[in-house]
Amino acid sequence: MLELELELSDWKTSEETLVRDSEVAELLGFPAELLDTSLDQLRTLAVVHATGSAQRAARVLQRSQSSVQKQLDTLNDAAIRLMGEALVAKQGRGKDFLFTSSGDEVVALATSTLRAWTERVHGARRRVGSTITVGTTEFTVEFLGEVWPQLRDTFERRGIQLKIEHVRTRDLKSKLDAEQVDLVCGSFAAERGRGPDVPHDFLEWHRERVALLTNLSTREVPDRPVTRDALAGLPLLAPTAGLLADFLTRWYGPEYRGKLHVVADIDALNYGLNLLSSKLMFGCLLTTERVADAAIEGRLPGANLRKIQLGTGYEPELEIVTGIFARAGERQRYAADHPLNLLWDAFAAAAPAGRDAQHEVAGS
Repeated sequence: MLELELELSDWKTSEETLVRDSEVAELLGFPAELLDTSLDQLRTLAVVHATGSAQRAARVLQRSQSSVQKQLDTLNDAAIRLMGEALVAKQGRGKDFLFTSSGDEVVALATSTLRAWTERVHGARRRVGSTITVGTTEFTVEFLGEVWPQLRDTFERRGIQLKIEHVRTRDLKSKLDAEQVDLVCGSFAAERGRGPDVPHDFLEWHRERVALLTNLSTREVPDRPVTRDALAGLPLLAPTAGLLADFLTRWYGPEYRGKLHVVADIDALNYGLNLLSSKLMFGCLLTTERVADAAIEGRLPGANLRKIQLGTGYEPELEIVTGIFARAGERQRYAADHPLNLLWDAFAAAAPAGRDAQHEVAGS
């Protein structure tokens, strides 16, 4: 019996050795041309594919055109030796580069490889908790400012790096879903009394309604609440995307621009405020009540503007819900002293609405 056990043990050891030897042999057998290809070269190839030329790729990558072309030549030489076909070729002055079928395949593989590496690195970073990234808008960065003083010493003692990324409201969800940030301080449109309809963990900070700012006279727009039908007839500086565009979409439908009197497209709030305060445009700007108050009080551009409340007829009844968002269930996978949970708990304790008024929504 003992001899049989020893024989089985020897066989298992021998089998494991063969497996290891096979893995090592495979690793040693990769072509030199493949091993000499760097991730940076693959990224350059993908950028050239996206932009069409070495010149445009160089501009995007902030490099010289000659360095981009040198990387392409190196990749082409390696591809010819490996596959018998170049990846990319010039077509003449002013024409985009021509990618071969092999080139298209390598670009697809390069993109997926770079994305996979990035996701794994971010995943490891989050798991270890050495770095945490918080995305905020211009108007929600103050939330982080309120909780940071109590966390600073802990983060510094443990060598945790806090990164802060300025994110526009329209990009908050995509940044969070793409795992480019770990927490988001931002705002979403929600029906009155309900949490935002987003598949994230959510901690409410405050709620507010929207209002109008205008430089029109009281004869043109009286000081009384503007109904849904009345708003459709007013000259409107309309947002091109984002939170307030979501309000208009839900009130007037996705083709709201055809139903409203849009006199200017606004890509940034301060641009709209400056247009009105400088009187380069006359009309109304839909914004949050807090922003409207700040403009009237002189804390934002908005000299000689009036704030007007919205009246009746807006269905559904919407509010701006501002708070802290995290990927659903991610906090539960980490220990209580993980930086993500430390930040979340600090936000929960500091939320002006108070613990009783807060509600966390997971996957709502």
